Amino acid sequence: MKKYLIRRSFMIRLLLLVILAYGVGNAGAYAKAPIRVLMVGGGASHDFNTWYKDADVATLEKDGFAEVTYTDDVSQILDHLSTVDVLLLTNNQPINDPATREAIFDFVKAGKGLVLAHAALWYNWADWPEYNQTLVSGGSRGHDPYGAFTVSIVKKHPVVKGVDKTFELKDELYYQKVDAAGPGVTVLAEAKNKESGDSFPSVFIVNNADARIVGIALGHDGEAHNLDNYKIMLKNAVKWTANK
Repeated sequence: MKKYLIRRSFMIRLLLLVILAYGVGNAGAYAKAPIRVLMVGGGASHDFNTWYKDADVATLEKDGFAEVTYTDDVSQILDHLSTVDVLLLTNNQPINDPATREAIFDFVKAGKGLVLAHAALWYNWADWPEYNQTLVSGGSRGHDPYGAFTVSIVKKHPVVKGVDKTFELKDELYYQKVDAAGPGVTVLAEAKNKESGDSFPSVFIVNNADARIVGIALGHDGEAHNLDNYKIMLKNAVKWTANK
């Protein structure tokens, strides 16, 4: 009996070791593939390389969350759109090529994710009104001088999950306004000017019928990009728009 118990105990331990080794060896097979993101930067008045190419790419690629291709050459957009889950526009430089403009709209119509960050929410292109009307459902034509203001979460949503209900930062408070001719937006967070008391959409969902679109008005410099609340929202926005 004693030999039987010893043999049985040995076999159980051996089986546990085999199961453990198999699990470790195959862990990668069960890990989620990184979300494929094309981030487009470049333009005026912002340090796109420091805060988007470096800081935001690092935030998104941490722990294999995303695989990001960054470019400030808008002629490369067409080369990458077919291979990514999410298009993240941060740029205020022109996208003049008609084929690229059409491809962006086709990307959205196909149900792919779109995140519009800071400068990409501006009324940048007078000759492309469809961008602001349809994809942004509005935009900004002005902002407060760079300084401190308060952001408040006003609606529960996966994009703002884990974000402090109220937080303060230094940034450009965009005068984000909704175009009544567009699809409309669902405001998730508002930015409030301390002196005037006026509030503007700071993080929002564009009510597009085909795809998930998120707008994040924050992001002038490191005061936003290095903030944990911003990092959480950025990752949440990419995950939600990718529908993964």
